[in-house]
Amino acid sequence: MNTAFTRRNLLALTGATGLVTLAGCGDKQSAAPESTAASGVGQGTFPVSIKHALGTATIEKAPTKVVTIGQGAAEAAIALGVFPVGMETYTWGADKDGHLPWVREAFEKAGKALPKTFAGGEQLDVETIATLEPDLVLAPWSGLTQKQYDLLAEMCPVVAYEKTPWTTTWEKEITTVATALGRPADGEKVITDLKKTLSDAAAEHPDWEGTTFSYIYTQGQGTLGVYLPAEQRVAMISSLGLTPDPATASIKAKDGSDWALIGLENADKLDKSELVFTWYLDPATKKQVLSQPLYASIPAIKRDTVVTSEDPQLITAMSMINPLTVPWALPKITPLIDAAVKKLGK
Repeated sequence: MNTAFTRRNLLALTGATGLVTLAGCGDKQSAAPESTAASGVGQGTFPVSIKHALGTATIEKAPTKVVTIGQGAAEAAIALGVFPVGMETYTWGADKDGHLPWVREAFEKAGKALPKTFAGGEQLDVETIATLEPDLVLAPWSGLTQKQYDLLAEMCPVVAYEKTPWTTTWEKEITTVATALGRPADGEKVITDLKKTLSDAAAEHPDWEGTTFSYIYTQGQGTLGVYLPAEQRVAMISSLGLTPDPATASIKAKDGSDWALIGLENADKLDKSELVFTWYLDPATKKQVLSQPLYASIPAIKRDTVVTSEDPQLITAMSMINPLTVPWALPKITPLIDAAVKKLGK
């Protein structure tokens, strides 16, 4: 089975560990008014209050022991000069210590000890997090549940997603992390620089502009899913000058997520996708998926204008936009896109 690389499948935090008695560490979570952000450059002004879907985080002073859950928060914090003491283990594409290459490279370049990793998902390791004595937990792009949040909030302020699990945009994630760290102006600069990196890459490939694409996945025999235009991997490709297939904009996920199963019987919805981006778990899975006539009949699949990789690290990097993944992924993904576009005769 080709399990879709959505946060819900592989990384979503959908349950809680057994209840544990947590010793207080850092500032306690407290009620606070609607979001007030620090201003200025550097450490900013505290306290900072951030209202989110699961509660309100009040951060009284600049945190020194940050823990991250979900995707992207660690990278955003590192780009702002704050190296987490703990982060969720990546279960796919990571090294033996649970770290992805761009994270390891950033810590080693800075001469910092690698952070402690811990299990996420349904088995979120609250006990290990407690031993780190965090004074801030960042989880703005995660699937943190209310029960998990309540446990963590007994330790220190916790920043979760604004509305729905796993749907935070990359700009919002960086802004949220920067606000929580008292560095909103620095966060804006990170966003500006990242947009320039992407736009510069697009400018180097003018022939890509306007090329329509869809980013798809499967969850086993007979299934077909699409990542919607707001999803971060789609946003990354769009930032390079390509255009999401208009058909994908009309697809709505019932649960408010930014990906949706449409069924292989609706494969013809992708007829106008000049390119298809996808990934396969392994060669055997790829062979199985391609053996399905309806899947193989998708025009981009049929003419092999497909952008894909069997490198789990690259697939992971392409699934999120942040200051560490983009410069790591671009040199690897742009030749693949270029090869596919050339097949279109552009």
